Amino acid sequence: MLFRRLLPATALAAALALGAACGGPGDDTLAGKAQDGTLTVGIRFDQPGMAQRRLDGKYVGFDVDVAKYIAGRLGVEESGITWREARSADRERLIAEGQVDFVVATYSITDKRKERVTFAGPYFQTGQGLLVRFTDTDISGPETLNGKKLCSVTGSTSAQKVKDEFAQDVQLVEYGQYSDCVVALLAENVDAVTTDEVILAGYVAENPELLKVVGQAFTTERYGVGLAKDDLEGRSAVNAAIERMVDSGEWRAALERNIGQSELELPEPPQVTEK
Repeated sequence: MLFRRLLPATALAAALALGAACGGPGDDTLAGKAQDGTLTVGIRFDQPGMAQRRLDGKYVGFDVDVAKYIAGRLGVEESGITWREARSADRERLIAEGQVDFVVATYSITDKRKERVTFAGPYFQTGQGLLVRFTDTDISGPETLNGKKLCSVTGSTSAQKVKDEFAQDVQLVEYGQYSDCVVALLAENVDAVTTDEVILAGYVAENPELLKVVGQAFTTERYGVGLAKDDLEGRSAVNAAIERMVDSGEWRAALERNIGQSELELPEPPQVTEK
C-alpha cells in the first residue's frame, strides 16, 4: 500500500518538473518576474532630464521613459511598476540581491560591472564633462583642475579618471548624490562637478543663470540596462524592446521631450551590441 501511495506522488513530481522545463519563462528571468504584471525598476531620483522624482511624487525623465517602454513590452503597465532609487554605489548590489528586476540609471557599461551583472543595450551614448559656476573663468577642461576641488558621487569613477589622466593635484570630494554636488558647487564648497554631460545638462537647464558645462566631452560612456547576472533571456527581451523603441520613433520623442530644452546636442541612438 505504501508503494501505491508513493507512486502517484512520484509521478506528479515528474510531471511538474517536465511542465516547468517545457513551460514559460522561469521565475528567475526578467520575463518570468513580469508574468504577474509587476516589476521593480531601479532608477536615479536626482537627475533632471534623465530620472527625477518630482515634489508631487511623479517620476520623469528619459531613463524613466525607457524603463516604462521596456516594462510595457514585457506586458507590465506603468501602474505595475515600483520605482526604487538606485544610486551609483548600490546598483550592482540591488540587482544581485534581487531588490530590483532591472536598472535604468545612467548605468555605463564596463567590463568590471559585467563581472556582477548582465547588460542589455546600450540605449544611449554620452561623454564625461565638467559643470562649473556660470561666472567661473578659470576652469575650461579637466587639465585646468589642478589645485581645485572636484565633486562626484560615491561609486562613480568619473572624478578618479580626471585625477589619473588630467590633473594629478586635483582634490576629490564625494557625495551620495549629484544633487548634493550641485548644492556644494553653488555654495562654493567645490569648484566643479564631473559626470556625464547629459546629466550635467539637466542641472544647467534648471539653473541656466548659475551653471554651465565647459570644455569638450573627454570619455565615451554607453548606458546599458542592468539585469541579473546570466539572465540572457532577459537581455534578449530588453534588447528587442530598445530596438523597437528606436524604430518606432518613441526613443527620439522621449529624448526631445526630456533633454531637448538643454543646450546639449542630441545624439543618434547607439547600436545595440550587448548580445
